[in-house]
Amino acid sequence: MSVRALLEPVTGRAGPATLSAASSWQQGRTLYGGASALIAYTMAKRAFPDLPPLRAAQIGFVAPIGSKVELAAEIMREGRNVTQVRSEIHCEGKLALTAFWLFGAEREPNAIHPASQVQDWPGAPEAFEPLSLERGPSFLKENFEMRRAQESSGPGEPVVRRWFRLVERDALDPVSAMILLGDTLPPGAMRRMQRQGPISSINWSLNLLEPNPTTRDGWWLGETRSEHADHGYSSERLSMWNTNGVQVISGLQSVAIFG
Repeated sequence: MSVRALLEPVTGRAGPATLSAASSWQQGRTLYGGASALIAYTMAKRAFPDLPPLRAAQIGFVAPIGSKVELAAEIMREGRNVTQVRSEIHCEGKLALTAFWLFGAEREPNAIHPASQVQDWPGAPEAFEPLSLERGPSFLKENFEMRRAQESSGPGEPVVRRWFRLVERDALDPVSAMILLGDTLPPGAMRRMQRQGPISSINWSLNLLEPNPTTRDGWWLGETRSEHADHGYSSERLSMWNTNGVQVISGLQSVAIFG
């Protein structure tokens, strides 16, 4: 099922909704995190279509999400430049996802400091062979293209890098596409796991560095880097760059490491 089909039931009106395409976007027993975050973002945008550009977000993955949900969005504060919106997904009568979106109008800059260029530039996505996604969830092989962006594999430095893009590259605006793609990669801590076991995103905090990001042919370079892993959790730094090496997202995520 396409991403368009996934978002079709999200009208911007609060209340029950049936995500008929949810089964095609399942990751384990819940909706894939990027897809559920996109549903919450789309709810906010469709409820309040005149919002300024997105600048930041905080997303809590609270409980599993199925096809029968209740959606809600509320403006928490609307200032002269910044509007803060909360959107939620409830499932089976319980809170399943809560998201806090910060939208901000552009103003004349009083500080300018470009993000650093990506270290150890891997080369263009065309320089790498496509990765097989047959062993992953069905939504990956149906909706994503992915290529390696690092030479190393297996155990080692807790960093995972991949080039990725959507198959339907005209289905979403650039910001929505990055929200859907931003939670795609496994945590960098995967490369330090002593044995195989399930993993689960708990939260995701992101800053959008470019309000209207662009890239070539839909390709984005993603990286997950474990800053600390122990006690069954990993603190992950999530980053995304375009094909010119310009950083577009800076984020943090807490991930549960089971097994």
